[in-house]
Order: sequence, then C-alpha cells, then structure tokens
Amino acid sequence: MNKPIEDIIRQRISCRTYLEKPIEEHHRRLLHDFLESIHIGPLGTHARFTLVAATEGDQESLKRLGTYGFIKNPAGFIVGAVEEGPKNLEDYGYLLERAVLYATGLGLGTCWLGGTFTKSRFAKTISAAGTEKVPAVISTGYGASEDNIRGQLRRQAGAPRRYPAEQLFFDKSFGSVLQGPIEEKYSQILELVRRAPSASNKQPWRIIRNGDAWHFYLQRTAGYGKGSLKFILLRLADLQRVDMGIAMCHFELAAREFGLQGSWVVDEPKIDLPDDTEYTVSWMSM
Repeated sequence: MNKPIEDIIRQRISCRTYLEKPIEEHHRRLLHDFLESIHIGPLGTHARFTLVAATEGDQESLKRLGTYGFIKNPAGFIVGAVEEGPKNLEDYGYLLERAVLYATGLGLGTCWLGGTFTKSRFAKTISAAGTEKVPAVISTGYGASEDNIRGQLRRQAGAPRRYPAEQLFFDKSFGSVLQGPIEEKYSQILELVRRAPSASNKQPWRIIRNGDAWHFYLQRTAGYGKGSLKFILLRLADLQRVDMGIAMCHFELAAREFGLQGSWVVDEPKIDLPDDTEYTVSWMSM
C-alpha cells in the first residue's frame, strides 16, 4: 500500500458514480501487477484476478458485461475466480478486499457487486473453469464529484449505519463486552474491522478475544446464504462468508501495520454459540 492502511480504510466508500474517463495507464499497470501478485488466501485457497477496463473511446465495451442501475459510468471491473474448497469464499473475500484497498490507495473508487456471476460474461472474461466460482466483482474508476461529496458526508458521520462495537466484539464468550486491559492498537484494529464493507451492510462478523486468540464467527442474517431459498433458486454465492474474508483482511492488514504479529488458524474453541452462528477462523497473536 502506498498510504497507511488506516487512512485507506477510512477513505474508502462504496462508489456508485464514476467520471466518464478511462483508468490512466500507470494506474492500470499498477493495479494489474498487484492483481497478478495475489493468488493464495490466508486459508490456502487458490484464486486469480484480472482487471477488465475500457480504453479511450471504448466505454461501450463494458456494457456488454451487464448493466447495474445503481452503478454509473464504471471505467472497469476487477474480476476474480476461486477454486472449490472448504474456506474458498473467505479467501476470495480477503484477497479481493486487498485489491479494493490497493485501488483506493491509487485514488480509484470501488464498489462491491455480489450476485450470480459464475455463469456470466464476467466469468468468460477470466476464462473461469467449471470447478471455479466468481462470487463477486468490483466496479472501479474515478469517482464523480457528487459521489465523493456524499462519501465525505458519510465519513464525517463516522462509520454510518454500523453496529456499535459492543454488539460485534466480545471477551471470552458471546454477550460479554470486552473489558480489562486491551491494547490501544487492538482497539484501533477492531474499529477498522467495524468499518469493513459487507453485503447490504449486515456486518455478520463477531469476534471473541480469549487470551492471545481472536476467534472469528459468522452470525448469519436471515435470508442470506446457507439455507436461504432465494440464494438457492438464484444460485447466489454465500456472500456472508465473503464478508468474513473482508473482515479478516481489515484485521490482518491493520495488525501488521501496527506491528502486531500473528497468524490464522482453523481450530474451533469450545464456546457456546447463539443461534445461526458458526465458527470461521482464529487469529493467534505472537
């Protein structure tokens, strides 16, 4: 990243309106090279990504990929494909959010788009194999002034429409608010996780601290993902698992920037869980 990750996370907004101009060549090259460098998620799944961008005088080429009523004038899309695996959607969300934050650092706007992309033209642009999925794509380009103004107002409001920390982060068990000595840096990290984007802003992540471990849980929203009739009929990706990967990305990048080392492990602790809640992964501090 070419800026502190805290600044980038606080700067990032969901940009829905873009200037009618292509992405500058040096930005395209930097973003292309970054996408070429991220292949394996923290939980071991392989994925690959590409930038599909319009060139000068060829904005119409992107419209063949599909139209989105709330996205205006995108200059390109970041498209990825991920192989099958037990934690593939978490890894995909983690890696794609890294790309989003990198693009934000370059001055580009971005917006997450989740849907039925595995059989779409997006999948064809990356030559997705039959064993690969395309759970989400990112629209990108230079944000229009009116969208930037709306984003500034949202930032001034301070992580709008986000759950308060006491509903997301707990000490040793669900419902037990974090207390006792918690290093200031970890308070900052959790705030940057709280600001992470998620499908329909549902923030499904819950984090429990227990000693040197930070356990990540998915608390499902009714109608999203696993078991949802809508998701089954429309063959949508389990977006809340993608959201967990986004939260992991914010946590790890912030921790490393603050000099707090650790690693991801899948080792479920014995903790009583609320309904519709499942274990995902743990960050073990070093």
